[in-house]
Parts: sequence; C-alpha cells; structure tokens
Amino acid sequence: MFAFQKIIEKRIQEAQDNGDFDNLPGKGKPIDLEDDRNIPEDLRLTYKILRNADCLPPELELKKEIRTMEDMLDGIPDEKEKFRHIKKINYKIMQLNMMGKGSPLLGESEAYYRKVVDKTDPK
Repeated sequence: MFAFQKIIEKRIQEAQDNGDFDNLPGKGKPIDLEDDRNIPEDLRLTYKILRNADCLPPELELKKEIRTMEDMLDGIPDEKEKFRHIKKINYKIMQLNMMGKGSPLLGESEAYYRKVVDKTDPK
C-alpha cells in the first residue's frame, strides 16, 4: 500500500510541476462542502445531521484512523516500535475488510474479479 501511495504522490507532484492543475475550474475558490446534489433526496437530511454532529460511518472512521496511523509511521525511529505500529495498522485493515461483504480484491471493479469468475465458471 505504501508503494502505491508513494507512486501516486510522485505523479501528483510531477503534474503540479508541469502545471497540469493550474487552470482547473474553481481554482482559488473554497470547496463547497454543503453540495448534496449526488445524495438521494431521502437521505440528505440524515447526512446533514450526521455531518453537523461530526459523525462518520464506522467504515470511514476506521479508514481515517488507518490513514492517520500510516502517516505516523515516518516519525517512528525505532524499528521495533515501527513493527508494532505496522501490526496495529494491519489489524485495523483486517477489521475494515471484515466490515465489507467480501474481499476487497474480489470487487467487480477489481482486476482479479474477472479472473476468479473465469476460473470458477463451469463450461
């Protein structure tokens, strides 16, 4: 996961250096966090109440906690302590995976889905 994150950050930095983000719509304007056009009408009030209460769904809370723990890794100089921290991160990731309906690698949008279907499809 860290390798992908570093690759993504490198590509974002290269795009910034090349000026790819210079003329985007809305540049210099604040992000409208109240925009709820993509939320179904029957859920808008519920989402607004939860957002105002600073409440996230459990999956997002766990993802947020994992990201925070990953960010802390660079600041840990001791290798044993870093290893313990990584074990805690892995445990949180396992908890997050168990909240879902299946393996994140087997989602229909993932590359492995088609391979698994092809292998298990009786012809």
